[in-house]
Amino acid sequence: MNRQPMFTPQQLLSFVAVCETASFTRAADRVHLSQSTVSQQVRRLEEMVGKELLNRSSHQVQITEEGEKLLGYARRIIALNGEAHDVLSDQWRDGVLRLGVPEDFAAPTAGLLAHFSRDHPQLRLDVMSGMQVELRRAWQREELDIMLIKQPYGERPLASRPEPLLWLDSAEWPCFEQTPVPLVLFPQQGLYRDEMCQTLDALGRSWRISYSSASLVALAAASAQGLGLTLLPASCRLPQHRILGPEQGLPVIDTFELALFCRHPQDPLQRELAESLATFSQLRWQ
Repeated sequence: MNRQPMFTPQQLLSFVAVCETASFTRAADRVHLSQSTVSQQVRRLEEMVGKELLNRSSHQVQITEEGEKLLGYARRIIALNGEAHDVLSDQWRDGVLRLGVPEDFAAPTAGLLAHFSRDHPQLRLDVMSGMQVELRRAWQREELDIMLIKQPYGERPLASRPEPLLWLDSAEWPCFEQTPVPLVLFPQQGLYRDEMCQTLDALGRSWRISYSSASLVALAAASAQGLGLTLLPASCRLPQHRILGPEQGLPVIDTFELALFCRHPQDPLQRELAESLATFSQLRWQ
């Protein structure tokens, strides 16, 4: 059995109000109680802890060292009390917003999402990042409200922009001249894989898969270090890369876009986040 005295929320509310206003009169106005009641509640707290929490004088009220220790706990207890009430009474009215983004957009969009979350503190963001095929499946299963995805031109999105691709090889350890050509690419059903293989087949060049990963960052690093030729968005180019193209018989691949989808664009929260993502990603509205 717990024999420690239990602080009541009203005692803590009164104590915090006095600390923040430095006045019993102003504190009483804040918590909508009489000054004598606030004074009694603070006095009761002092009796419970056996410490003086406030220095009182005719001119001002000052918090003591022991009062400072209690103040932090008091604020946390009050906040938790309010949070518990809101959760159990279904006051988290904004709910959950589910977002899917490509792997290379997960970290860069963190600041944008933090700003959005501060504007909507009662909203929970569930963010999924991964390969295009994984995002597409989650969207089809209606597990995402907003999706930013790299895709071949086709399905009409809410907003989009072209996604230029580059043939990338290592500058220090070139691979394109090797036979067979080592390739760095996504796993099966991954983006740009078919374009790479079909292009080399059309050139009559034999090839082999030397490195496969679901990580865009890993693919860029692997090709830069000489593990093989790759085809990636221009934004993935590293200083260690050399760019190949028509001079080597490799065609320009311009059939991909960065596209934004929103399940319910009329919903104010979904629309707001979608617009922020579109601006951040420099997309054009369709």
